[in-house]
Amino acid sequence: MPLRSSVDPAPAVPAPAGGMRRYLVVRTFPPGALDGLDAAGKREVNRKNAIHSARWVHSYATADKTRTFCIYEGPDENAILQAATANELPVDYVVEIPVVLMPN
Repeated sequence: MPLRSSVDPAPAVPAPAGGMRRYLVVRTFPPGALDGLDAAGKREVNRKNAIHSARWVHSYATADKTRTFCIYEGPDENAILQAATANELPVDYVVEIPVVLMPN
């Protein structure tokens, strides 16, 4: 068994900045809709998100890229939804995820 330090290491998933909450945003896209997403498109999404105080942290996608599971931070669910509307992105549902459980 490895020795553990008496000081816990920094968490693997840092907490959102003060006043922000973390959300899971589930989206369904038509086949091929994400094929053209490039760095310029991502910058534009991030620019519009910032207007609504939302921040795209990262996303997971199914192999066929028709469903995404996106981690966002924002002051409330409404900010996340407004950012999606501004970016013309679909939203199946949004779930606040205030607790991160680590496997160790």
